[in-house]
Amino acid sequence: MAHQAIGFGAFLSMHPPEEQWALARRVEELGYDSLWTGDHVSFHGPIYESLTLLASYASVTRRVRLGTAVYLLALRHPTIAAKITSTLDVLSGGRLDVGLGLGWSEDEYEAVGVPYKARGRRGDEFLRCLDMIWTQDVIEFHGEFYHVPRCRVEPKPVQKPRPPITIGGYGSTVVKRAVELADGFNGGNVPMASVAPLVREVREAAAAHGKDPARLHIVCRGSYRVLDTPQGPDRRPLWGTLDEIREDIDRYAAAGLTELFLEGNFTPGGPSLEQTLEVMTRLAPAG
Repeated sequence: MAHQAIGFGAFLSMHPPEEQWALARRVEELGYDSLWTGDHVSFHGPIYESLTLLASYASVTRRVRLGTAVYLLALRHPTIAAKITSTLDVLSGGRLDVGLGLGWSEDEYEAVGVPYKARGRRGDEFLRCLDMIWTQDVIEFHGEFYHVPRCRVEPKPVQKPRPPITIGGYGSTVVKRAVELADGFNGGNVPMASVAPLVREVREAAAAHGKDPARLHIVCRGSYRVLDTPQGPDRRPLWGTLDEIREDIDRYAAAGLTELFLEGNFTPGGPSLEQTLEVMTRLAPAG
């Protein structure tokens, strides 16, 4: 299948934890490249804390990479976030991909006592502080929002100089942040017609900033719905028969995504273990 050329992953956290662990093992066996989790502090329904969930995946897998899409950076202090992510990178043997974003819910900011205003500047400063903690033995940081006295924060990540960072969100400001302070972009359900222009924008911004565009990650979540009858050329991407979903995966790859991960978010009533197993098996990269 052509989509073997694209990184291919799965988003499993709509399932109960014990089902997620069984699925994580099976997804790795099937040759998928990555497992991803989302992040909300306050939300309807149970959304498990993303890094804790990834740590549980690390305990039942050996090869597949583990990513956040996306971890809400401005809701945490960078020292704590650096400590937890470094620990996870060590425990997983260097398999962590850190997708970061600002989020959209003012209620979540209020719930943790962080001002919603100036969250963009706060996020940029978080990224600079996080990088320092990950990469320097002794750190000291004093900014507008965060102050870290001279100290050591260990362990350091296994991956050097640090785990890959992708930035989620929308618009030119996010693309600028993604190429200047991180290693690429992390999108949610980007419409098919928007993928190629987005890839071009990210690569052009990277080149303008003196980075090699070919080294940037451009990751996207894809929410799927499997239907019994063909939906035709004007279908919503990843909604259709399994053959049509395979075609869409290939189209995402041809448009320049470096990684696509699938989420059964639009399965009526929520995905069952049996449904997800069947879809993951039939869409497997080696299938």
